[in-house]
This record gives sequence, structure tokens and C-alpha cells, in this order.
Amino acid sequence: MTLTGSRGNSVPQDEPRKDVVIAGRYRLGKRLGRGGMGTVWRASDELLGRAVAVKELHVGEGKEAAGALREARTVAQIKHPHVVVVHDVVEDDGRHYIVMELVEGGSLADRLGADGPLDTGETARVGLALLGALGAAHERGVLHRDVKPANVLMEAGTGRVVLTDFGIARLAGSTTISETGAFVGSPEYTSPERMQGAAAGPASDLWSLGALLCAALTGESPFHRDSLGGVLHAVVQDEIRPPAQAGPLAPLVRGLLERDTERRLGAAEAQRMLSAYVTTGSLPLLGSAPAPAPGRPAVPAPVGWSPTERATAQTGPAAAPEPRAGLRAGLVAALVVVAVVGAVAVTSLLSRPAGGGRDTAQDDRPGRAPATATSAPRPPAASPVTATATATATATTTVTAPPPAPPAPPASAGKPAPAGYRRVADPAGFGLAVPQDFQRTTDDQRVFYVSPDGAFRIGIKVTPASPGGPLAAMRRSDANGPSNNPGYRANTIVPTTHDGLPAALWEFTWNGFSPAEGARHTYDLCWDENGRMYDVWVSAPVGRLTEARAHFDTALDSFTPGG
Repeated sequence: MTLTGSRGNSVPQDEPRKDVVIAGRYRLGKRLGRGGMGTVWRASDELLGRAVAVKELHVGEGKEAAGALREARTVAQIKHPHVVVVHDVVEDDGRHYIVMELVEGGSLADRLGADGPLDTGETARVGLALLGALGAAHERGVLHRDVKPANVLMEAGTGRVVLTDFGIARLAGSTTISETGAFVGSPEYTSPERMQGAAAGPASDLWSLGALLCAALTGESPFHRDSLGGVLHAVVQDEIRPPAQAGPLAPLVRGLLERDTERRLGAAEAQRMLSAYVTTGSLPLLGSAPAPAPGRPAVPAPVGWSPTERATAQTGPAAAPEPRAGLRAGLVAALVVVAVVGAVAVTSLLSRPAGGGRDTAQDDRPGRAPATATSAPRPPAASPVTATATATATATTTVTAPPPAPPAPPASAGKPAPAGYRRVADPAGFGLAVPQDFQRTTDDQRVFYVSPDGAFRIGIKVTPASPGGPLAAMRRSDANGPSNNPGYRANTIVPTTHDGLPAALWEFTWNGFSPAEGARHTYDLCWDENGRMYDVWVSAPVGRLTEARAHFDTALDSFTPGG
């Protein structure tokens, strides 16, 4: 398949661009990848002395170029920890560039290819991160339109999930920075309404997320077929069955893959379900969220759900409803479009090498915000440069490059770390001492430092001061304990102080994440300081509480707000 640039212009041939300086500050280095929308280079920002990724856009002149840069600048306004950071948008010698953060690590597609499918906990963690990223984009009126494993980066050493390649993103009500009149995106992850030529909306990105979650659980999209026509038929008309590997996540997957956009699971409900699963290991009842505000209609459950699914939200694979007649007609129209166009424009994965560690920090405290998954972390692997071409209906090209060794966390001017620990100045705005081999990970609200085997989890959360103070906050969390944590027991809350400030200490035991691991115990202290509530906890198997208490005491003794 021929890759095309804007308005069908051929993508420029390879050029020796290494060591070229653009905009007076960005020195281009190794080419990381290329596709229909642009070429990505590893580069050095000589003004700030940092490594960046520079994407050279393949656009024409005049209005087309102006529109591309306008939309790129809008994408740059999206600020979210799971969206790739855009540092700059520049023009140099008639060429247009987007300067982005350089995420050292492979894509989710790389991860699946190297290590196989993810478990449900890790899949839920990835899904939760992507929901946050998409929500931030949608709030700005930006649709991604190409959510797929190749466009999800897994940062080496931290496991941070990053949504990238907004190259075919569209502003609501505007044209796209990709070529006019051609289909853009990856058909295996494209919603049926887009296949039919209908206007895309935020719900279209949620469909793509549902397909991505299936791919994470099985290794490939549920709509993968041997031909483009087969893919279109699968998306628009074939029966949809959540994969067996989805297990307890099957109701969520089915809700996202609802063909009727009016009935498709919304972002808020999907986030609620994933948050609960990541935190407690079980999916809440569908529709068990608080009643909608007066005057706002309740969102119906997806069609085709059995009474058992509606009542328990714990199913295996089940059949999706028959598509409506309009969708069948749309399939014919979509196939005609394919016959006329003759090719589907594709975008490239402009990613970094696989080998980033898996996040392991799952919070086992009830009533808390979303946490991360439970599989054990692994140190980043130093892999040679690899290039992989995927000859599927998405015609994706992947080029990866080896990462440098991850930098050590910056030292803090705070209290020194005892033997066997290192002091970290966390980007979230605090400092503490953690064991030498613990790795940092995070979700949308909290930071974790996790042992290599996943047994020990040091968690930190910083929020505005809570009504009623630390004691009231702990009591609210304790009240949710029995409903959120199986076997919740041995729970105590004690008012105390931390560095002379009012604090509350909460302890509890529960059945743990799996029978193999057994019961876990958590020590949790929170206190108010300068208008903020700091919450620090350590959880571990009940057979290793001596070590857990040592980590807990060290974290508290060394903790300093602001690093």
C-alpha cells in the first residue's frame, strides 16, 4: 500500500537530515520513524539541553499548512500526564515541525508482540490512563481518531502510559490535518459510524478504546481479518463477542463496543467501572452509580445484555445484539467507498523501543481513587534497534530505537536516606526515601513506589485539605472498606500527630489480590499541612509486615513536602 501525504502528495523521499538545526535550536539526530503524516526524529534542544522528538509534518502550502499548524497548536494545549507533551510548533525553511517530549520506551503494540497479552489488571490500568487522556482531549474539542496499541507508549522504567500521535486528530467542526477526502485511521480500531462516513464524536474514540482493550487482552483487535473488506464487515455487521480473556471486564468491553452511539458506554461510566476494578479487583454493578441529576436522562445499559449481566456485571463471552438495518446498509456503502478509493491512508507508529517495566502498584485501600495494576514490574531491557513491518489491514510501520539508561531520580535537599534506601524528589511535589530497587509508577491521582516482586507498595497522594480533617477522611474510607475489599477486617483508626500536625493512622487487613498471594495488610497515615492533605501508605502480604513497617516508618520519617 502506498503511503500518501496531504491531498495525495507523495511522502518526501529520505533525506540526510542528521545534524540539521531547525528554528535555531533543535538539532536533528536519528530518524525514529516515518508515515503518511510525518517523519519523527530524535533531536536535541540545544537551548534547554534536553532530548526531544521532532515530527516533520508532510503537508502542503497555504491554507493546508496553516490549518495543520493551528490544529497542532490546539493539541499542544492538552495538558494531561497520559498525553504526550507538545513543547513547540515551528516552521523552518518552508517545513513545519511539532516538537514533543521524547518518551523512552516501546509502544503497547511492541509490548504485546514481545511479551504477549496483558492480564485484566494491567489492561484496566492502561484503559484508565487512556480514558483520562481522551477526556482531556475531548474537553478541548479534539478527537484523536486513531486510538490503537501502536499509538500508546509504555515509558521504560515507570510504566507510564502515554497516548501519542495526534497526527490525524480533528478539531470538532473542522477539517483534519491529514489529507482531505481520504479515510484516515486504522480500520481494525475504527468505529462503525466512521466506517459509514458519519461525523465522528467522542464516542468514536471510546469504541476504539474498546477494541484496544480487547487487543491488550488477546494480542489482536477483535476485528482483525485477512482483508480490508473483511475488517469492514466485522466492524459494521458481524456479531461482537467480548473475548474469553476479558473475564470480569467483559461488560465494560461490550458497552464500549456498542454499535449504537446512543447506547454506547460513556466515558464517565467506563472510568467508574475501571477505577473500581483497578482498586478492588472486581467490576461494580452496571448502572449502580448515583442517580443522574434532575432533568438529565439516565444512560441505558447496552442492548443485548442479559438479566444476569445487568445484575452482576460478571460474565464471560456473550453475543452482542444484531446490528440495525441502517448499519447493514452502511456496510454496503463502506465497501463501495473502498472500491472507489482503492486504498486506505494509514498513519505510522512513531514510537520507542519495547522493554519498559510493567506497573505493579495497585492500591488495596477501599474508597480511593483509581490505582494501577498488579503485575510485577521489570527493569527496562537494553534491546538493539529493531524495525517491524506489520502487513495487516492497518498497514502500520514500526521503527524503534534503543533507550539510554533511565536517569536516576534527582536528589533532594531533604532528610538523608538510610542504608539500603535512596532519596527521591518526586515530580508530584514531595520527597522521601524509598528502597533502592523500588520503581516509580503513577495513575491520574497518585504516585507509587513498588518492589520488583510487587509485594510491597508505597503509595503517596496529595490533595487539598479534606473537610473534617484527616480523621474524618480516614473514617469515610473505612466506611467503604467492607463493600470494596473482600474480607475487610482488623481495621482500626487512631487519631495521632505527624511532625506536630493533626493526623490519623488507619490499618486494615483484607483477603488480597489473589489466593496465591494471600491476605494483605495496610498501614496508612494522612495529615494536613499548609492547606494540603498528605496521605502515605504501605501495603504488603501479612507474612512480611516487619519489612512493611520498616518501609512505612522510613517513608514517614524522611517525607518532606515540596521535595
